[in-house]
Amino acid sequence: MRSSIGGPRVMLRRLREVMAEPVSAQERLDRIVVLVAANMVAEVCSVYVMRGDGTLELFATEGLKREAVHRIAMKVGQGLVGVIAREAQPLNLPDAQNHPAFAYFPETGEEIYHSFLGVPVLRGGQTLGVLVVQNMARRTYSEEEVEALQTIAIVLAEMIAAGELQTLAKPGTGLALQRPHHLHGRSFAEGIGLGHAVLHEPRVEIKQLIAEDANEELARLDAALESLRSSVDDMLQHPSLNEGAGEHVEILESYRMFARDRGWARRIHEAVKTGLTAEAAVERVQNDTRAQLLRQTDPYIRERLHDLDDLANRLLRELVGWSGHPSGGELPKDAILVARNMGPAELLDYNRDSLRALVLEEGSPTSHVTIVARALGIPCVGQLDGVLDLLKSGDPVIVDGVSGEVHIRPTAEVEGAYVDKVQLRARRQERYQRLRDTPAVTRDGVTMTLMMNAGLMVDLPHLPEAGAAGIGLFRTELQFMLSSTFPRIGEQEAFYRSVLDAADGKPVVFRSLDIGGDKILPYMRQAEELNPAMGWRAIRIALDRPALLKSQVRALLLAAAGRELSIMFPMVSEVREFDSARAIVEQEAARLERHGHALPARTRLGAMIEVPALIWQLNELAAKADFLSIGSNDLFQFLYAVDRDNTRLSSRFDPLCVPMLRTLKEIVDAAQRNSIPLTLCGELASKPLTAMALAGIGLRTISMTAAAVGPVKAMLRSLDVGAVAAFLDTRLAQPNGDLRADLARFAAENGVEIED
Repeated sequence: MRSSIGGPRVMLRRLREVMAEPVSAQERLDRIVVLVAANMVAEVCSVYVMRGDGTLELFATEGLKREAVHRIAMKVGQGLVGVIAREAQPLNLPDAQNHPAFAYFPETGEEIYHSFLGVPVLRGGQTLGVLVVQNMARRTYSEEEVEALQTIAIVLAEMIAAGELQTLAKPGTGLALQRPHHLHGRSFAEGIGLGHAVLHEPRVEIKQLIAEDANEELARLDAALESLRSSVDDMLQHPSLNEGAGEHVEILESYRMFARDRGWARRIHEAVKTGLTAEAAVERVQNDTRAQLLRQTDPYIRERLHDLDDLANRLLRELVGWSGHPSGGELPKDAILVARNMGPAELLDYNRDSLRALVLEEGSPTSHVTIVARALGIPCVGQLDGVLDLLKSGDPVIVDGVSGEVHIRPTAEVEGAYVDKVQLRARRQERYQRLRDTPAVTRDGVTMTLMMNAGLMVDLPHLPEAGAAGIGLFRTELQFMLSSTFPRIGEQEAFYRSVLDAADGKPVVFRSLDIGGDKILPYMRQAEELNPAMGWRAIRIALDRPALLKSQVRALLLAAAGRELSIMFPMVSEVREFDSARAIVEQEAARLERHGHALPARTRLGAMIEVPALIWQLNELAAKADFLSIGSNDLFQFLYAVDRDNTRLSSRFDPLCVPMLRTLKEIVDAAQRNSIPLTLCGELASKPLTAMALAGIGLRTISMTAAAVGPVKAMLRSLDVGAVAAFLDTRLAQPNGDLRADLARFAAENGVEIED
């Protein structure tokens, strides 16, 4: 590389001095372009920065006309600079004016320059700007010159990310990294949260970009790489992984493969040799890799990006000696927690009083962490691809768990609108609180029983707060999922007794272990399945591993001594499965009685209707069960053969449709014929509009989230059930049309209170 002042090492030393000088942001940027131009013997050095409106503005130049600074702007993809921003790749041309993307801006005076080298300014895979050098002579810049310019781009990225250049943008615009973003995801838990971003795994802050001693940095890097590789090896040697193959082992094997990849390590070494610290070198290589993979269409290749991100973050933490995440005590009072994904126990580590909402880049509505978020009353939105790249700690964020929207760095107008929305919700909640002790009786005198879904002790205070008549579904598996080992019978007994005590005489329906599918116990081996939702799960596991069910039933019987106990079995497909489960309960009760233990005053056993095959066995089942409960989430999934967590299909089919309501009405009619109590405890019960439809087809007991009890009760007290039943009798005979829209129209025309 040609140089007038001693090459890249000298340039980096001078750059460090420039960064330390007490000058304005514009002066610092002006000095940087002069320094780079002199060092690279270039007639031109220019910096373009991405604005909030998606255009690239000229922020500083040495060689072009100074009056063009902050006046020239181009769109992404326009001109050579725009191509670099779009592709996030360097562009090295000996004769720029012959390139098809070349665009001439007469204000710059650049028509006399032929050779062109531009590199993207990247951070987190996001293009923040473009750095360019130009010469009059036709020449191809060397690889060393390209690397030197990429190193300077790292420094510029940190300047932009730190907000140092924010005030320099053309009036009326902001920078890309600071501009507002409006994202649409999927609502996992309702509610609205306003606050400031807290990253579950914060970006490691790189305090020093330019190395004092390259050999020392290489030694630090080698030590960190060795430590990283050892930690991955240790994970693979963990006793819990030695029982056999599985997806978790494959994931860690891929980590080991990446950690020992010589090409990855070599690129980081080369970046250090250009004068960067080890941390800055890791950041640079990951930025380049991320920018390339983000532009790939192959989903497998894009998925590898997560592995490489995690590996780079692990290496950075090794380098800085950091291994934790913010504890609850360090959270701001209005924390919006942001993560790629996380486990339920990790969420519970945070101070609940400080959390306003949870944002997940991945996640699903039935994942463990979202179930816990709903239990805690934390608004949650997920499936927001790339949200972590748009955020930094402390950014203002609004999370709308009703619509599934997330606003990053919202405008004053958006924030004001949401403040009004939160105040409206608060007024509604006050009204629902006043309805807490009022019965859920419709205008035409029909009494509805509103139950609550629960699964954790933190749910139980919501029972009196919401005014629910009891717990229609207690998910017992959550206790098992949050434990690192299988809970002993004594621990289970104490837990179930606490639940019954907290219910204070109100009925509680315990669902036996519904594990398998997406609910994997960390200490239980489970073979990989192609279709786990329809595989070895729930009652199927319980009957194949009867010791699991026996221990749980024994704990429930002991906990409910002298009280009523209700147990329902999930995923029942045939009546004989219910018979087998009942036999286990009877055996355990007889065993406890022989040993002198007190038994429940009454034991009621029921089955969940989730598998469509059970619908045509209801007469036989009703003769043997004490009650039935519809699991509408799984029933709809199996009825339509649609994976409810598949983002491509999640909005294609509506659970409030004619086939689903016809199916539910058939179950209701069968229960009425057989005089057996029937409840519905799925998502359909939690929305006033769908709850109205359930009342219309004859359901009289529904179980829902605690937050839904108030809005559903308000709806029922404004409803004439006879009118909606008559409407549905006619409407369900017509298969075509939008049933949801028709029901909404019915509600509006008949004064039924439906919360927006």
